[in-house]
Amino acid sequence: MIEQQESVTAKLCAFARAWHAIHERDKIFEDDLAFDLMGKEEYDAMYETVSRGFDGFTEPFSREDTEQIIAEYIAPIPLARIHFAENRLHAFAAKYGRIQYVICGAGSDSFLFRNDNPEIEIFEIDHPDTQRYKLERIRQLEWNIRENVHFVPVDFERQSMTEQLLNAGFDPQIPSFFSILGVTYYLTLDVFSDTLRQIAELSAPDSVLVFDYPIKTGEFPERVRRLEQITAALGEHMRGGYDYNEVSRALYALGFQIDTYLPPEKVQAEYFDGRADRMKAFENVSLLSATYTAGYNFE
Repeated sequence: MIEQQESVTAKLCAFARAWHAIHERDKIFEDDLAFDLMGKEEYDAMYETVSRGFDGFTEPFSREDTEQIIAEYIAPIPLARIHFAENRLHAFAAKYGRIQYVICGAGSDSFLFRNDNPEIEIFEIDHPDTQRYKLERIRQLEWNIRENVHFVPVDFERQSMTEQLLNAGFDPQIPSFFSILGVTYYLTLDVFSDTLRQIAELSAPDSVLVFDYPIKTGEFPERVRRLEQITAALGEHMRGGYDYNEVSRALYALGFQIDTYLPPEKVQAEYFDGRADRMKAFENVSLLSATYTAGYNFE
């Protein structure tokens, strides 16, 4: 994460959701507020960034080539993971009634405006610069923020997520649903495990955690290498991925049990098989859901 500016990759993910809502009939995920939340100026700027090969110097690609890049590299990961997370969130809310939804690295996520369930208390966690950018955009739109929404700025290098959430009114006795989408790509497993530990400390029994992560492989396919180059050009460097056994051990040690795991081939079968467009699951990205069993002693 670049200090002192909003996350470019967060804006790129919002752009992917907006582009999909506008251009695709066969929706993987319907986010009809993504474009409005971005605004036309920001949307056009991100389109221009893609069209110029992410370096600002390349002559613009054709519209067809630009949209192929979006479909191949930009859209598949954000669309699949948000569908995966929100489907599980709605099932969790239906089961428990009053719940808390903690969105770690919320970026330009629009759930707080799409949500019509007042029993879901929403906590958006993000770097102060990214969150400041989002709140300014909401102010410009004159959208009303409901009372069940809490913005929690956290500078992870200097502040505790646990402390900031508790200060914002989070109740560790209420069943909670945590999503960490698009974050693991830029963290080592040791650093990510510290975030998992903080979530475990905050979790009531049966709380759920959902995240996506890149698989550690010996040789990355060309598309994966190209995505790493794209994010590096935007100033955010990927860290290479995790091994499933390492992830499962880290979760188990903190009291989590994996309840759903979709490796790349299952992500493909769940969200992309049979599509007429060019989108397909990334070869190295998995989706995972785990339930907290209260089996860890933090003392």
